[in-house]
Amino acid sequence: MTGIGTSPLAVAAPIDAPDITKCGNVETQGQVLPVDCCPPTSLKIIDFKPPPITKLRVRPAAHKVGKEYIAKYNEALKRMRELPDTDPRSFSQQADIHCAYCNSAYDQTGYPGVELQVHNSWLFFPFHRWYLYFYERILGSLIGDPTFAIPFWNWDHPGGIAMPAMFTSDKNSALYDVNRSIAHQPPFLLDLDYSKSKDAGKIPQFKDQVDENNTIMYRQMVSGAKTQSLFFGGDFRAGEQPENSPGSIEATPHTPIHIWSGNEKNKFGENMGNFYSAGRDPMFYAHHGNVDRMWSIWKSLPGKKRTDITDPDWLNSAFLFYDQNKNLVRVTVADSLDTKRLGYVYEQVDLPWLKSKPKSGTTSKAKKVGMSVGVSAATAAESVKGLTPLTNFPIALTKVTTVLVPRPKKGRSKAEKEEEEEILVIEGINYDRNSAVKFDVYVNDEDEGGPDKSEFAGSFVTVPHNTKNKERTNTKLKLGISELLEDVGADDDESVLVTLVPKDGNVKVGGIKIVFES
Repeated sequence: MTGIGTSPLAVAAPIDAPDITKCGNVETQGQVLPVDCCPPTSLKIIDFKPPPITKLRVRPAAHKVGKEYIAKYNEALKRMRELPDTDPRSFSQQADIHCAYCNSAYDQTGYPGVELQVHNSWLFFPFHRWYLYFYERILGSLIGDPTFAIPFWNWDHPGGIAMPAMFTSDKNSALYDVNRSIAHQPPFLLDLDYSKSKDAGKIPQFKDQVDENNTIMYRQMVSGAKTQSLFFGGDFRAGEQPENSPGSIEATPHTPIHIWSGNEKNKFGENMGNFYSAGRDPMFYAHHGNVDRMWSIWKSLPGKKRTDITDPDWLNSAFLFYDQNKNLVRVTVADSLDTKRLGYVYEQVDLPWLKSKPKSGTTSKAKKVGMSVGVSAATAAESVKGLTPLTNFPIALTKVTTVLVPRPKKGRSKAEKEEEEEILVIEGINYDRNSAVKFDVYVNDEDEGGPDKSEFAGSFVTVPHNTKNKERTNTKLKLGISELLEDVGADDDESVLVTLVPKDGNVKVGGIKIVFES
């Protein structure tokens, strides 16, 4: 199997580790907190070698741990916070790692002026896995316990539907963060499809929120993540502008949880709600623990394409981190693929979302306007009020917008669907990076329903961050829709109606199309 984006004619290279001696000021605008995210410099770099493993560290579900574990974690983090800020193991330096890699502090090595960014591409999962790995090893070393493992916020389970109590119950704890959402403190329920506009709405009941969250997880892990690029995100190679496309889990629920967790009193959502400050909240590492866990789970689900990417440009991409001995270590994506090789696994918890298919709609808008076989797209288009022709792009997404999109193939067999996933691509996305942005995507929907409906295809969501190239973007959103089209009875339709529903922020869209990906 080839890796995503592989082309025999492509001339590309992996993203190399940054030159930290050339770390510059991060790009921010009106930030609330002080910003100086560059690490200590070192001229000596060692290559990562997997340590000998005598006993696997087991990362526990945060909602299931006891007082003894919480006390140990609190003590480890207390000692990390007490280290001087100049120490690369200190909590402030650990927090700044995310800031530097995510807010333009680094150019790509060999490409001055071209930003290194680890979000919205296939670098997302491996970068954050390495980030947590070194954070965990440093904490363990500070308390002399090499078996210590950080917790994961089990937000895909009913038990994890609120902020974990260890981070909220004691304001004097090292695990507490004052720059965290006040409105969403426990027992407030976590909404995996959160947008700021939802805060003014009705608070759902526990069962309703659990059901909706389970449906979202099914879409993001099962029906909407059947290929490598859908799950990992788009390829990102040396010399290219960043932000190709986010993977399914990165888009949702990863990003909505960031926004939900940030302090709403801060204009730019600090801490969790902004890239430059996200690592300053200890809850960030538990959140990303569960994100990392999703990578392992995804590979265990049925489907021959649920494997790691084999493209050498991904495998050989590299990062730099300081380890528990203050060594500057070069790591590659290839060395991050197996958590057991890194010495850790996750506590086994049941997956209630595995069979939580979205609810089928009634009569789709497409059927109502006669978009069945034998009716032309032009005839159907005339029947839909407010339809935006494809030729009108690019558009500013200031209102609900419906577009008629032709399908290159229709009426495919089960074998053909297993071989190629039908993918809806929203391309040329340009957005305001200083604010949280979200728009939802529906296919053949009558009333835009909600994320638990089968017509809901997914969302484009971002965490506020700045970039050096504000107007130069190749960002797109890719949504797997083969199963969706079956559920809404549109397998034989020549075209589908795609509705974009703006929720937060300012967005421009360059076009919409359907492609097939093996």
